Amino acid sequence: MEQIVWDEKYNIGVEVVDTAHAKLFRIMKKLMDISQDNSGDGYQSTYREMIKYLETYSMTHFSEEEEYMRSIRYKSYGHHKKIHDSFRDKTLVSLKKDLELSGYSGSAVQRFVAIMSGWLAEHIMKEDQAIVGRGNARKGRDLSSQIGIISRAANRVAQEVFQVEAKLDSAEYKGHNIGKGFYCRQWYDTEGGIRLQFLLGMEEPLMARGITRMVRKGEGTKENILLVFQQILEHMGKIFRAEAADELTKDNLLDRDGFRADFMKGYPCSLLFSTKIGYFVFCYRSWRVKNQKADA
Repeated sequence: MEQIVWDEKYNIGVEVVDTAHAKLFRIMKKLMDISQDNSGDGYQSTYREMIKYLETYSMTHFSEEEEYMRSIRYKSYGHHKKIHDSFRDKTLVSLKKDLELSGYSGSAVQRFVAIMSGWLAEHIMKEDQAIVGRGNARKGRDLSSQIGIISRAANRVAQEVFQVEAKLDSAEYKGHNIGKGFYCRQWYDTEGGIRLQFLLGMEEPLMARGITRMVRKGEGTKENILLVFQQILEHMGKIFRAEAADELTKDNLLDRDGFRADFMKGYPCSLLFSTKIGYFVFCYRSWRVKNQKADA
């Protein structure tokens, strides 16, 4: 399990914000340490109290950070607050539901902390650093034209791979559970030096339809799943003019927790589609790759 460690790189130079961030990391580290050292029963009440305290302190921090942004008239305040609200109303609710269903088991607590710490670290480096003019926060880009193109491409993929129509259900998928399913991520490079990352989720009946239509004799279950994902990725990659792709292997497959942890890193485009036999999710993000010069 990844260690929860505070680092000076997370400081943004605003005392009330930096102090709260450091304390949040200390709380999460203590909770992780306890859950790893005491894996048996009998610690559920301790976990509940600590997570309740972590949640309360997180919400207090959000309020203080928002107050600071208002005080300096931060131009992206609305966008930033929307992220806070989504985490509170969607992500945290989903995480706490998983804890309740597990009976606050040690492993569930560890997943909770790992996901929350990952979200916080990513949020600090992108959104919070942008408050003081650093980082690469998303500026509320208008993706409406891209969404239309992606939706049409997704419908073509659904027809070709699954022989069903696909309808865009939500242009702002929030990471909620789509039911028992399969998940995958893949990276592509484009001619302009842009690196793309795709994140896919697919409900089980839809995957079964795809496997039935293109199964190859002698291949195992994971190979069949990869085959279906490969077909989807090849179609979707074309609309981004993707050139080189990393090899798609079993390492690209994710479980539900892995998918959610990756999703929380932030995807400007996160779409939920429905078909008559199941849902599927398509998310992407991109960044410019620095030129790599060979050593002389």
